Amino acid sequence: MNVRNATAIAFAASLGSLVLGCGEEEKPYDAKPALSGKKPSVPPVPTLPSKAKKDSSGAYTIWGITHDLRSRVHREEVDGKKVSIVGYIVKTNFKDAPKCSVHKTGKADPADCKPPVPTFAIADDKAETKDMIDVMGWSSNFAQMFDLIEAIDKAPKGKEAEVKKADEFWGGDLPNPLPNVGAKVKVTGTYGVTFTKATGGTAANPKYGIMTVEKIEYLEPPSAKPYLPGMKEKP
Repeated sequence: MNVRNATAIAFAASLGSLVLGCGEEEKPYDAKPALSGKKPSVPPVPTLPSKAKKDSSGAYTIWGITHDLRSRVHREEVDGKKVSIVGYIVKTNFKDAPKCSVHKTGKADPADCKPPVPTFAIADDKAETKDMIDVMGWSSNFAQMFDLIEAIDKAPKGKEAEVKKADEFWGGDLPNPLPNVGAKVKVTGTYGVTFTKATGGTAANPKYGIMTVEKIEYLEPPSAKPYLPGMKEKP
């Protein structure tokens, strides 16, 4: 028997087995009984909080802009960009000003005096203590604030809001009223992970970012003027 005949016989045999297999009777479906016993306890689907990314004016909320800063998709839209953010002032570092930095302008701090840059923090809620953004760039040091506070205290009654004080290092006027806890503000400037305007180093916050502010608008003014440590408060 040659190879061609052997191949033909093998093919015919396999075809016959297929034909016989097609004629076999299919097994009937055997239904499984329903499970009995106590049903498993499944927790309800959680309701996710509905938070706005921006307010009606188009300014970012703190939740909205920090979400975008940490987003791979939206990070480039906010990091290093000029934006507006709205929020409540919930914290300042004014009480942390070391005594060596609280004085009139024109007097240099001692060489070992290392005060922080005047800063306030904003949040979406007045009671917030964690999710907040530091706002810097509105005063180069506490001496600038010292002079403005004294000038406001000495102004005639009813003329306090007209007092102006230009920052000697950064230029531009300091905000009047000065920022204080409880006020609601809309801040406009450059938002990003770092603040490099300070002359004494660089500040960074990769989680919440830092606002280098150019403009402060009061939506709700502070109820009281802030004072620095050691300053006599005007009644």
